[in-house]
Amino acid sequence: MSYPIKDVLSVEFPPLLREIPQPPESLNYRGVLPPPHLQLLSVVGSRKYTSYGKQVVDDLMAGLKGYPVGIVSGLALGIDSLAHEAALKNNLYTLAIPGGGLGDAVIYPAPHKPLAHRILASGGGLLSEYAEDFKATDWSFPKRNRLVAGISRATLLIEAAEKSGTLITARMATDYNRELLVVPGSIFSATSAGTHQFLKLGATPVTTAKDILDVLGIEEKVATASVPITTANLTAEELAVMELLQEPRHRDELIRLLPMDVSKAGQLLMMMELSGYISSHDNIYRHTLQ
Repeated sequence: MSYPIKDVLSVEFPPLLREIPQPPESLNYRGVLPPPHLQLLSVVGSRKYTSYGKQVVDDLMAGLKGYPVGIVSGLALGIDSLAHEAALKNNLYTLAIPGGGLGDAVIYPAPHKPLAHRILASGGGLLSEYAEDFKATDWSFPKRNRLVAGISRATLLIEAAEKSGTLITARMATDYNRELLVVPGSIFSATSAGTHQFLKLGATPVTTAKDILDVLGIEEKVATASVPITTANLTAEELAVMELLQEPRHRDELIRLLPMDVSKAGQLLMMMELSGYISSHDNIYRHTLQ
């Protein structure tokens, strides 16, 4: 299926982009523009993300599933592409604003052209102020960043080094009087040095999806009644797993820490996952208790 490039008409022009100091004179798009009922959240971060950064993206986007939230990012390597991927996985609308034109021949970065097509196929969109055949260049990315920051109610910053280009978008969000949300990171990680700068300046810390919903003014849904999963009937070995999963852990680390041989530990994890006590994604395990 083809997705032609169209001009954004004046009646379709995202209203928040009219408010920024240097609004685009014109916009092109492919796919579907953000539906007006959605609250848009820009998600930005480091190209060189850590496993922690990926876990954060996956967890927060999963927590937004089923809510009227749209995810905006720049299609770039790293946190940007993870945000788009997680939005697709959780059936959230997502809008990509690349640093160049929207023609297939110039979509940047080129390896993300399949991701761009999947965004379009899912009912999402691509947006740019550049001509169809414009190739991304050094100066086009900072200029693009003002659209990412300006189109959304809030910007979520996940991992950024002290001199990361991502911080440009974060500063623009504050300059445009948008909400800036920041995920705290390890004090020992260089990829969190930039994010912590904004926490010190008063950005809103985010540790759960509810924090995002609160800022966007969206009421959290009341969980439907169900039989709660408890630890009452767990064996000593199963309780040991739950204790280790007070924080997410990689499968290899979890098996190494359990006081049993590898084959027995693997079987234990499989049975606990089938019973619903734990869950895993990309070999990262979490417990499912509230």
